[in-house]
Amino acid sequence: MIIFNVSNYNPATFILVGIPGLEQARVWIGIPFCIIYIVAIVGNCILLYLILVERSLHEPMFFFLSMLAMTDLILSTACVPKTLSIFWFGAQEITFPGCLTQMFFLHYSFVLDSAILMAMAFDRYVAICSPLRYTTILTPKTIIKIIVGISFRSFCIILPVVFLLTRLPFCGTHVIPHTYCEHIGVARLACADIAINIWYGFCVPIMTVISDVILIAVSYTLILCAVFRLPSQDALQKALGTCGSHVCVILIFYTPAFFSILAHRFGHNVSRTFHIMFANLYIVVPPALNPIVYGVKTKQIRDKVILLFSAKGTE
Repeated sequence: MIIFNVSNYNPATFILVGIPGLEQARVWIGIPFCIIYIVAIVGNCILLYLILVERSLHEPMFFFLSMLAMTDLILSTACVPKTLSIFWFGAQEITFPGCLTQMFFLHYSFVLDSAILMAMAFDRYVAICSPLRYTTILTPKTIIKIIVGISFRSFCIILPVVFLLTRLPFCGTHVIPHTYCEHIGVARLACADIAINIWYGFCVPIMTVISDVILIAVSYTLILCAVFRLPSQDALQKALGTCGSHVCVILIFYTPAFFSILAHRFGHNVSRTFHIMFANLYIVVPPALNPIVYGVKTKQIRDKVILLFSAKGTE
């Protein structure tokens, strides 16, 4: 029987390699990542500011949108600063608690993003299919319950992942061939059976996200059925316009996510360099695009953004 030293259960540090195969170009790779990250920070902060100060935006859809913006900030900030420090300063070490913290917020924000998109789909369903009951169904109390519910659900799904890692002995290499800590990547460094980690880490969060996708699909099927029964062309275009930005954000979030998951599980001929580069783009590109999509396609936000910058320009 192999007896592991107790200290092996809690390694002092891990080493994050970065993007294997692109070590020589990492300084240059960091520049576009930094620019996209700044766009994500600025765009989401402007969105949050407008929703906070503009009373006309104090509606259920925009409350959910503000939550999406905050979650996107968590998603990108959990990983990008450390990634840039690896690219530019060679700061490859990360403590074991730091690795667990980064991993928790990464996976938590991903599952929470999915739940928020589901809540936003329900909001659009009520707005279009039951417009006269919209304010009575989505009351402030109901919105708070939804927000607390999806946040707590995401927390309960991801927290066990942390404990599944802390129980593992790490008696071999502590080198992670990635730019950030993610559950299975860290678990594979353990010198013990990780079947439970693989089962839980893959099946539970993914099945949760798939259930969100199914509910979103059902919501939009009902929305489309209701929309195409509208008598006037103007009403049809307005209804489709209110859903356009949300559909774009759904595609931006889910398309690369499922592509990455499928490529990771079945794309054995895809290089590790591509996997890691794509994974890094995924944590920064959607948070940068979401506020741009809503700013361009949502008239209320577009008008407020124009007013905000035109007012500053005249000062």
